Amino acid sequence: MAEAVHTQLSSGVELAVLELPHRRAVASEIRMLTGVVNEPGDKLGLAHLVEQSLDKGTQNHSGRELQDAFDEIGSGVNSWCGKQSSGFTSLCLPEYFGRSMELHSEFLRTPTFPQESCDVAIELARQELMALEDDAQGLADKHIGMQAMGPLLGRHTIGETDTLATITRDDFESFWRSNYCSGRMQVSVAGPMSLAQVQDVIEKQFSGFGDQSQTHRDSIPVEFNPVTTHHHKETEQEHMVIALRGVPKSEADYSTARLLMGVLAGGMSARLFTEVREKLGLVYWVGGWQEHPRGAGLMYFGASTTPERCAKTYETMLAELVRVGVDLTQEEVDRARTGIEVRSDIRGDVTRALCSEMADDLMHFGQPVSRALKLERLKNISVGDVKQFCEKYIKDAPRSVVTLGPKALES
Repeated sequence: MAEAVHTQLSSGVELAVLELPHRRAVASEIRMLTGVVNEPGDKLGLAHLVEQSLDKGTQNHSGRELQDAFDEIGSGVNSWCGKQSSGFTSLCLPEYFGRSMELHSEFLRTPTFPQESCDVAIELARQELMALEDDAQGLADKHIGMQAMGPLLGRHTIGETDTLATITRDDFESFWRSNYCSGRMQVSVAGPMSLAQVQDVIEKQFSGFGDQSQTHRDSIPVEFNPVTTHHHKETEQEHMVIALRGVPKSEADYSTARLLMGVLAGGMSARLFTEVREKLGLVYWVGGWQEHPRGAGLMYFGASTTPERCAKTYETMLAELVRVGVDLTQEEVDRARTGIEVRSDIRGDVTRALCSEMADDLMHFGQPVSRALKLERLKNISVGDVKQFCEKYIKDAPRSVVTLGPKALES
């Protein structure tokens, strides 16, 4: 597979292109380096609302007309809002790439934020927050995010009911004007197009789009709070999340953390599943995952159990987290590594996935990193490397814990 090419355009856009001459479709991802961390403290949820409303009307088209224009080229746009960036992804045939970027440029550069669309976006966000109250695991995740990352990085994407009530159409426009510009744009493209072809299109569509200076690429410190808190909720289950400090994607130890998470939570043969669920029957769900704000990393381990088994589940999970650094086997490491490689081969061969991975690389490494290099780093990790990582980041490490349900965790 060809290597991605990375360049800085005169328009201010940072561009990465992976030319795949034998593919039929072109995948693109535009990341605007703005997210929930850029919201005013009394307007939480605003970044998400703006991302949802950009394509609901422009200076030239209504939202319906814009959608019809995307449909005419068999394309569309999916969007999301994160902590430090907002993304706009698309897939189209190469002959329509120019038109697709023209439409993206239109709604990113000339949104009108119709009042009705703003009202609908706010109402939908309110409904999402109401639905979250019926999602106990989602609520636990929300609480641990704030507790483990702090009041800035730990903000919930949807915001809060009281802050949503203060947001006006003028706030939509003000946030867009302050945060959307070419200097904050990272564009990744994968498919049968050369760098020169893509560059011509991007320069044409985004030249002169606001501030061109390269800003908002710094990391934000995680404010890790090593406490245990309980959030009462009358449910039949008890949900818990344990958070530990991890490492950024940009550090060498990230590959070791990735392998360790495979050992602990990579599938039905992983330690947490076999020891906590299959052997002891303590939980109906147990798992682990990582989260990576730019320049930081956190490891999470969650479980859903009954109130009566909450303390035993917690003790068992802690014991397994420590034990893996003592009696880890080569077989476990090899199995976890194979699982990661297989998932990478299956998912990583999809054009859209290659584009998304390249966009992540720009965010965390400042440049594309080949999949081959990432897998090579995994292959070089030994059992001893994983044990050393556990000694440093798990054994006796401060932990932030949240439980949610009818019973507090017994000390």
